[in-house]
Amino acid sequence: MTLSSKDREIIENSIRDIKDFPKAGIVFKDITTLLNDKEAYGVLMGHLHQKYKGCNLDYIAGIDARGFIFGAALAQMLGIGFVPIRKKGKLPYTTISEKYALEYGIDEIEVHIDAFSGIPNAKVLLIDDLIATGGTANAAAKLIKQAGAQCVEACFIIELSFLDGAKKLSETSPVYSVVKVS
Repeated sequence: MTLSSKDREIIENSIRDIKDFPKAGIVFKDITTLLNDKEAYGVLMGHLHQKYKGCNLDYIAGIDARGFIFGAALAQMLGIGFVPIRKKGKLPYTTISEKYALEYGIDEIEVHIDAFSGIPNAKVLLIDDLIATGGTANAAAKLIKQAGAQCVEACFIIELSFLDGAKKLSETSPVYSVVKVS
């Protein structure tokens, strides 16, 4: 399913740029304005529903925290389960975890060990609001595999293509980005 140029413009125009956040020199892509715009959010979610409704997905996994917003809504629209991939220490049951590199240090995400156990080799769509360097997304794709499922695609609302995160992730999973920023 291809997004029309008009619909892409509606989505792009709803995303606010915040200069020098969280630090000088960075232009932060603020999706709160997209979420607050019923037309833009409707266009986005309608597009994602059309794109993925025939893919026979078993689950959607959303990355903490903004991936939950899109992932849970899309899972409900598709009539499938939603699995949260959270920052370390936030899930109440037995988990598996994956570490990934940050600019200054290491971080870790985790998922319940039985998140996908209801369906052997479950087909999972990974979703988040933005892909930059790809560290978190790569770790999430690895977690999905460790939990016995397959990441059939990773979907992002925004891709910062100049940081090559999607290119790196595409070595292990197909990637779809709604909006690309060069």
